[in-house]
Amino acid sequence: MRRITRLLTPLVKAAAGTPTIPEHPATVSGFLTIGGTTYIDPAGTYPVYHSADGTPTLIINDTDHPLTLITERDHSPSPPDLILTPGERIETRRGDCVQVG
Repeated sequence: MRRITRLLTPLVKAAAGTPTIPEHPATVSGFLTIGGTTYIDPAGTYPVYHSADGTPTLIINDTDHPLTLITERDHSPSPPDLILTPGERIETRRGDCVQVG
């Protein structure tokens, strides 16, 4: 039993020294507008719903981080993703979702 305790001691010390949850998660401040919906301090991925009549969807990046408009993946070759810098807006008829960060 003593040998097992001696073998596990370095693992216990290593596990105790590293936190599993980040102390300060990355925060994004500002507003993300997709179509008629505005998100406050967005984080993660948001869907882009396109209208049935074909009018473009407005996306406004009023945050302090760049956003990525993920384009359709079912086309061959798939079109490149669009990057929206802080303060930029775009009207688009393509895209599946917007990823913050």
